[in-house]
Amino acid sequence: MSASLPVFPWDTLADVTAAARAHEGGIVDLSVGTPVDDVAPVIRDALAAAASAPGYPTTHGTPALRESAVAALHRRYGITGLDPAAVLPVIGTKELIAWLPTLLGLGASDTVVVPELAYPTYEVGALLARAAVVRADSLTQLGPAVPPLVYLNSPSNPTGKVLGVDHLRKVVGWARERGVLVASDECYLGLGWDAAPVSVLHPDVCDGDHTGLLAVHSLSKTSSLAGYRAGFVAGDPAVVAELLAVRKHAGMMVPTPIQAAMVAALDDDAHELAQRNRYQRRRDVLLPALVSAGFTVDHSEAGLYLWVTRDEPCRDTLAWLAQRGILVAPGEFYGPRGARHVRVALTATDERIDAAVERLGS
Repeated sequence: MSASLPVFPWDTLADVTAAARAHEGGIVDLSVGTPVDDVAPVIRDALAAAASAPGYPTTHGTPALRESAVAALHRRYGITGLDPAAVLPVIGTKELIAWLPTLLGLGASDTVVVPELAYPTYEVGALLARAAVVRADSLTQLGPAVPPLVYLNSPSNPTGKVLGVDHLRKVVGWARERGVLVASDECYLGLGWDAAPVSVLHPDVCDGDHTGLLAVHSLSKTSSLAGYRAGFVAGDPAVVAELLAVRKHAGMMVPTPIQAAMVAALDDDAHELAQRNRYQRRRDVLLPALVSAGFTVDHSEAGLYLWVTRDEPCRDTLAWLAQRGILVAPGEFYGPRGARHVRVALTATDERIDAAVERLGS
């Protein structure tokens, strides 16, 4: 099976990682969007209180978790009309994305559509199901094809681009006319800076009808819970029920203490706002430093990354930054169109971000 998959992208960064680590001030690793800030006490307390959990967890999640997800989506993002039964916790959203085509029964005769610049796991999930992959950002690129699954990602990883309501409505209408399932990866929805991202489940997009729509949400970024593997998918009740039925057989269950921690995270907006403000501060110093160092920042209206270019092959940019002890991700990881860009993460401590700013100015 592994032979059918691409080389794991970050395994190709050994040389530049070594170069960055050799810097006298140590490495500033901005290559991966992994949270570095402490988990909020309210979440840790909930995890500890639920630690005595000898029985199996429920695959569907506790009623409290599903109700908290519905309430948080409404309160934070204006999503209405979502049935708690149409919420399903997952073992981190990467797991769901990697297995979604397989769980839906897709195979060699099917095609999965992903953005032209995309999180690599969209493609990996299709390959695991033996399905074909098409990269497309517009419906006209698909011609008369009727793919069973189309991915959206707004705000985008890696570019930070935000899709507007009109664009989302057009995709939803097109998909419904053809019976196509739309899976919208919304892990960065709460991190809008220069634009206001909107969920595919928002009534302005879908008119309150979630048929044929899935929204994928993670607590990794908003609550620094990447280590907890805490996410969920919500939307079309029939599709969620199908995923639940298969996941029950496969043993895809979120541990009970993690479910309790997710309830605490979803119920508390104060820690989420505090985390957002941390990322805002880091962006506010790193973005102008990159511009002053000769980079052009494209898109990057939202999310945890800056999509930047020196108008040269991305591996050359990677090496230039590594000489200054800064490690980033080459744009080619995300598709051919990224060959002259790099992705710079905001997920480093204030001290490391300040170090990067100083090095960029020297």
